[in-house]
Amino acid sequence: MKKLIVLIIILSCGLIFAEYPDGNTILQKIDDNMYSKQVVSTMQMIVYGNRVNKTMKLKSWSEGEERSFSEYLFPPKDAGTKMLKLGDDLWIFEPEADRTIQISGHMLRQSMMGSDLSYEDMMEETELLKLYDANVIGEEEFNESDCWILELTAKINDVAYQTRKIWVDKEKYLALKEERFGKSGTLLKTTEIKEVFKVDGRWYPKRIIIKDALKEGKGTEIIFDEIKFDVKIPAIKFSKASLRK
Repeated sequence: MKKLIVLIIILSCGLIFAEYPDGNTILQKIDDNMYSKQVVSTMQMIVYGNRVNKTMKLKSWSEGEERSFSEYLFPPKDAGTKMLKLGDDLWIFEPEADRTIQISGHMLRQSMMGSDLSYEDMMEETELLKLYDANVIGEEEFNESDCWILELTAKINDVAYQTRKIWVDKEKYLALKEERFGKSGTLLKTTEIKEVFKVDGRWYPKRIIIKDALKEGKGTEIIFDEIKFDVKIPAIKFSKASLRK
């Protein structure tokens, strides 16, 4: 009788664990959907303040994980501000001061243009599977979508967030909700995708709310107006000379 009970328990546990797919396989599908060798996008960034909201518009070009370039188009005060990323280095050109400054080290974790994003967040181009191991820890409905809940643990120390918890749409393989934690386990950032759209067969975020959990405020909204994948980008775009053009 005891053997029968043990057998039933083992089979039950097997059935429970069999319900969850491999976390790294899901992470690979997210990377396949989200990342492309060359991407050109135009977006709005709305920083919600306690009294006044600030809207910015920028265009970005990226190639692989190492190179990206962004130019602010609006408002007039910020128009012409440009950012160049080459590997782990970031340069910003400020047209009003007519100067180029390099952002490095702890400064990369500072707020970018008063938003809830850090410069490090904007520089994040690396595929998730290269940085994290993932385990499925549950499933839950979020915004009327069935989601797997994944816990991501960093493979290396040099990442902005040591652990992440993400809610992944089971059909579209988008992380609809995310919580990002520091080494101490402190919640640092949250993100929620409010709207998605399909581009060239890929599901992509249309509207995202990002919130810095360590400061007051209503967060920052990113709205993608246009995004193009696998676009040929001239090499000169990713040069310091482009900052002053």
